[in-house]
Amino acid sequence: MIIIHAEMKVNGEREAEFLKSVKELIEASRAEQGNESYKLLKDTEQDNTYLMVEQWKDQEAVGLHNASSHFQAFVAKAPNYLTAPLNVQAYAGQLINK
Repeated sequence: MIIIHAEMKVNGEREAEFLKSVKELIEASRAEQGNESYKLLKDTEQDNTYLMVEQWKDQEAVGLHNASSHFQAFVAKAPNYLTAPLNVQAYAGQLINK
């Protein structure tokens, strides 16, 4: 399993536009084969900071996602909404059951 955290610092004046655009990305990404979870979380301690938490079956699924038209469209628009570059971290993991 691949887990991705993408931190986004959003221009507060463009937050509504960002949320509309990211909602489209989330809906399309959740429908992709190999996607296990795709959530946007809002930081409660840092203003206008969001964290996209993604979970993918494998690296192939991540590659297909990164090449998808909806992801590429969001990446092209992201500089209009963000005040800093995306901070992306990827992890290889496995579920640990209790």
